[in-house]
Amino acid sequence: MSSFNRRSFLLAALAALPACGFSPVYGPGGAGTALQGAVLVDEPLTRDGYLLTREIESRLGRANPGRFGLSHAITVRQESVAISKANVTTRFRLLGDVTYALRDLESGAVVTSGKVSNFTGYSASGTTVATQAAEGDARRRLMNIMADQIVTRLIVAAPAAPQ
Repeated sequence: MSSFNRRSFLLAALAALPACGFSPVYGPGGAGTALQGAVLVDEPLTRDGYLLTREIESRLGRANPGRFGLSHAITVRQESVAISKANVTTRFRLLGDVTYALRDLESGAVVTSGKVSNFTGYSASGTTVATQAAEGDARRRLMNIMADQIVTRLIVAAPAAPQ
């Protein structure tokens, strides 16, 4: 039998985390709190833009008036990934890119910028209505994934943001 005690190990590891500089992102003084309610996302012009804005605001809160502005440009393209013997596409992949820039609204200076990319897929083997519903769901999932990526990158860059 092993004398290894997982509980003791876990408690020791948790006790050592503050000593290594770990602090919760949304804890007191965490990087995430600097952005909560402070990022004003530019008005969306497309359905994909609306979905992305909604997801970002659900994570960071809606800013009014906001300390930072977030601009974004979305590109989504579709490609066939499965074709039947009858030369009919049965599966599609949506490839998305979002270029973003976080700027200080007072000075207009860009605090951080970048580009995120990801993909989702959907089946086109059902009825027309089912295929359209699957595509809409794939777009929602794609914007959700890319919003997560953007928010993560903004939080990482938040300590460098002027306070």
